[in-house]
Amino acid sequence: MCDKSIKDLVDHYIHVSFSVNKIAEGLIKEEIGSDLTNDQHYTLRYINKVDNCTSSELAEVFDVKKSAITAIISRLWEKGLIQRERDENDRRLVYLSLTEKGNELFQKAEERIQALVGSFIKEFDQDEIVQFLKTYDKLNDILSERKSRVE
Repeated sequence: MCDKSIKDLVDHYIHVSFSVNKIAEGLIKEEIGSDLTNDQHYTLRYINKVDNCTSSELAEVFDVKKSAITAIISRLWEKGLIQRERDENDRRLVYLSLTEKGNELFQKAEERIQALVGSFIKEFDQDEIVQFLKTYDKLNDILSERKSRVE
């Protein structure tokens, strides 16, 4: 492939990636409403998925500094959406889980997001969806492998 076509492909990828991410984040934010930021929603989503976790685990999963997670966790706790529970054997460990209020808010937001994303998916046939996800997974694997080599 010649350098010009590689540059054109890179430019196209950057343009589409930026546009899709920006628009999708905005649409998801509309569905979440003013109760949560996107980062808070992703945090609730992860905690819901694993039942309970530590802030260190969240920082690792989201690849951010612990201070960034601490700020998110504090706001979620102040809103009564998560609870903190110290490990009986190691008091330094604090496990985070959703409160009933947090679970209810997450489930309502999740229903709206599922409907939103479902409305996009309906625009594609099954083969397009499968191929897109395979390609996106491959890109994720390539990027993850590259990131791990850098670290």
